[in-house]
Amino acid sequence: MLAAVVQGQKGWKVTYSSDVCVSEGSTVEMRCTYTYPDPQHSRVEDKFWFTRVEGYRYVELRKASVFAGRLQESCNRNSCSLRITDVRQSDADVYYFRFSTNQYKGRFTGEPGVTLSVKDLQVEVQNSNKLQCFSSCRLPDHSSFIWYKNGHKIYGNQKVIYGSSSSADSYSCALSGREDFPSASVCVSGQTCNKLIYTDRSICAVKGSSVEISCTYNSHSGSITSKFWFRSDRSGQSPSQPQDLRTDVQFTGRVQVNYTTRRRSTLRISDVTETDSGQYGFTFRAGGFEWGRSLSGPSLTVTDLQVLVWTYSTWPKLQCFSSCRLPDHSSFIWYKNGDKMNENQKEISAYSTSADSYSCALSGREDFPSASVCVYGETCNKVIYTDRSICAVKGSSVEISCTYNSHSGSITSEFWFRSDRSGQSPSQPQDLRTDVQFTGRVQVLEAATGGSTLRISDVTETDSGQYGFTFRAGGFEWGRSLSGPSLTVTVLQVQVITSTLQDSYTDAQLRCLSSCSSAARLSYVWFKNGHQVLMEDGSYRGRVHPGDAIVCALKGRENFKSASVYAPDVPSVSVVPSGDILENSPVTLNCSSDANPAANYTWYRDSHPESTHEGPQLVFSSIQLNHSGLYVCAAVNELGKRNKFVSLDVKYAPDVPSVSVVPSGDILENSPVTLTCSSDANPAANYTWYRDSHPEFTHEGPQLVFSSIQLNHSGHFYCEAENQLGRRRSEFVSINVERKSVMIMKITRLTLVVLMLIPVFVLSLWTRKKTALIPRSEWNKPAETLESEPLPDYENMTAAQTDDTEEQDDLV
Repeated sequence: MLAAVVQGQKGWKVTYSSDVCVSEGSTVEMRCTYTYPDPQHSRVEDKFWFTRVEGYRYVELRKASVFAGRLQESCNRNSCSLRITDVRQSDADVYYFRFSTNQYKGRFTGEPGVTLSVKDLQVEVQNSNKLQCFSSCRLPDHSSFIWYKNGHKIYGNQKVIYGSSSSADSYSCALSGREDFPSASVCVSGQTCNKLIYTDRSICAVKGSSVEISCTYNSHSGSITSKFWFRSDRSGQSPSQPQDLRTDVQFTGRVQVNYTTRRRSTLRISDVTETDSGQYGFTFRAGGFEWGRSLSGPSLTVTDLQVLVWTYSTWPKLQCFSSCRLPDHSSFIWYKNGDKMNENQKEISAYSTSADSYSCALSGREDFPSASVCVYGETCNKVIYTDRSICAVKGSSVEISCTYNSHSGSITSEFWFRSDRSGQSPSQPQDLRTDVQFTGRVQVLEAATGGSTLRISDVTETDSGQYGFTFRAGGFEWGRSLSGPSLTVTVLQVQVITSTLQDSYTDAQLRCLSSCSSAARLSYVWFKNGHQVLMEDGSYRGRVHPGDAIVCALKGRENFKSASVYAPDVPSVSVVPSGDILENSPVTLNCSSDANPAANYTWYRDSHPESTHEGPQLVFSSIQLNHSGLYVCAAVNELGKRNKFVSLDVKYAPDVPSVSVVPSGDILENSPVTLTCSSDANPAANYTWYRDSHPEFTHEGPQLVFSSIQLNHSGHFYCEAENQLGRRRSEFVSINVERKSVMIMKITRLTLVVLMLIPVFVLSLWTRKKTALIPRSEWNKPAETLESEPLPDYENMTAAQTDDTEEQDDLV
C-alpha cells in the first residue's frame, strides 16, 4: 500500500510505502515511487535514501559504513526500494527519498518518509509456567522460535512453551535464524531469579575510540564466586571454556572491567580496531550454578571515519563523518595531500583543485585517519593504505600495502619508510631498503596499476612501529603528516585449554596462539623438554609431568619459540622476620613458585583443614600462641600442584609461676619436703628459688628439696621463672616447721576434748528419751489432778493411747 504526498511546486511527488514495524534481526524493505515535471525534457541525475541531515547536507545511507553489507538500493524506472538486513535498534528512524534532475533547482525530498520501528521480543509469563514469545510488531507467518533457560538453549520451537515454576529460573526467546537478537531474560516467579540483561545489543564505535559494553546480572543464591567478560565469536576458542578478556593477549592493556554494588558490570575497551568487531558476552558462577553461553550477547561494530564531499556551492564542502555517534564537542584534524592543515572543525570548505585529496581524523586519535578522497574526479594525488593496523607473529613475514596516484602521472621516486624511527628527520625519512636494521629482510613489490607492497621477513619486536609510503612527481611530494599503518609484532603463547590434575601428572590440551588473528591460519611445531613431538596443528594433547616444559613455534621458524609452560616447582617459603617468632609481633609467611601459567597459592594449617587462606602471603598482624603449628603452602596452576611445609613456633615470656608443697598440711621437723615451681613459657623457663630475709639463699632448678627439714628452715620462699624473653616471680609460700613433741601435745589435747564431749552427748540423748515417755495429755495438767482416780469409761482408751505413744518412742 502506497500513500502519496505532494509537496513543492506542481508535478514533484514522492509516494511511500506504509510505515514498518519489525523485530531486531529481521529484514525490512521500504519502497517509493516519484514523479517530476516535464520528464520528456529532463532527466534524473541522482537519487538516494537518507535519514540524517548534517550542516544542510544529506548523508546518503549507501555511504554509511554502519550499513555496510546490510543495505541494498534498487530502482526500476520511477520506482525505488531500500532493503536492510539484520535490522538493529539503531536503525529505527524516518527514511526519506531524495532525487535531483538536470533542471534548475531540480532537487526534491519527499515527505513524510517511511518510519521504521524496531521492537525487541518479549517473554510473557501468562501463569506460573506458561510462557509466550511476544512482539508488538507482526512476526513472519510460520515463525519458529528458540528458547533459553538461564542462558542455556533448551528444547522447544513453538511460540508458547511450559517452563519451570522455580523462582531461580529465567527465560528468553529468539526467532529462529535471528539468534543474535534474543529477548531480555525474565523471571518466572518473583524478581530474584538468575538473570543477565545487556544494556545495548548493537554497539557502534569509531576506530581508535573507546567503547563501553554494560549489563546487569543477578544470582538467585547471591553468592557469586566468579564473573567475567569474553569474546563469544573468537576463532579457536572452546565455547564451553571462554577466555576472560582480561587475560586475552589481543586485549592486553586495553581492557578495563568495572563492577558496582548494584550488580552492574561495564567492559571498557580502548583504541578499538576492526579486529575488535564481533560478539561479546558476560557470565557468572554461583556455587554449582553457571550462567549459560548459548544466549547471544552484544555485537560491536568498529568503523572508519569518512570524508563526505558536497559540490553544490562555489567551493566544495567537506565533512568528517562517522556512521557511529561521535563524542560531543569533538575536535578534528584535517590533512591535504598528506600534510596537516590548520583546521579543527567537523566541516570545512575545500579551496582546491582536482589534484588535491583530503583526509580527517579525530583529535587525539591521529593514528586512525580516514581514507584520502578526491574533491573533483578520481585522479587526485592520494595514498590509500590497505590496512592501518597490522599484527604479525615474531619470526613470520608481513606485508604492508597501499595504492597511490599522482595527478600529473610522472612519478620520479617512491619508497617506504619508518615514520617513528628515533633519530630520523621527519622531513628526510630513510628508504627501508637502505636501512641497516632491515638489511636482507625487506622487499618492495610494485604493481603496474599504482600499488606498492612492503614485505618484511623474520619480524621481531623491534620492527613494531609506524610505517609510511611517499612519492615524488615533479615538484609535488606526498606529505608525511598523515599517519600510516602500524605494525605490532607479538610472540607466540601457549594457552591451557583443558586440564585434569592426577596424582603424579596432568592430562592437558594446549593451544599455540597469538594476539594476531592471522596466526590461526599458520602451521606449528611442538617441543616437549627440547624434543619435537609429532603434532603440527595449533593444539597439543598429552600428559604433563612435574618438570616438563612445553613450547610451540611456527613451522619453519623454530628459532622463534614461545615461552615454556610447566607445572609449579616446589614452592619456596620464607618467614618474615626471620629468627624467633615473638608473641604479639607481626609475622608474614611468603610463598613463591616458578610456574607458567602463574601459580595460585593457598595456605592450609595442619590439623585444621577448615582453615585456608588464598594468596602468596599469610599475614599475622599480631601473632598469638594458638597460631603455633604446621602450615602448608600449595602452589597450583592448570598443569600441576606442589606443596611446601613450614612450622611456626611462637615464643613467649614465662607466665606467673605456680608453687606447690609436698606433702601438704603441717610440716614436721626432720620430714622430707619438696617445693615445686612451674610456669608456661617458650622457650622453657629456668627457675631460681629465693628465701625472704635471706638474700644469700638461692637455689637453681624447678624444685627446692629438703630431705630432712629443720626448724630453721621455716620462713617465706618464692621462685622466679626466666627465659630470654622475660622474668616472672611467684607468690610467697610460707613454710612453718614444727617439733614432734609439740605435735604430740596438740594431738593429746584434741583427744581429751573429744573424750569430755562424749558423756555430755550421751546425757543429752537420755534426757530427750525420758521426756518423750511422759503422756502428752498430762503435760498441761495441774499437780493435784494427777492423784485422782481415772474415769472408768476412758481407762482403756488412755491405756491404748499410752501404748501407741510407747510404740512411737520405740520407733524413734
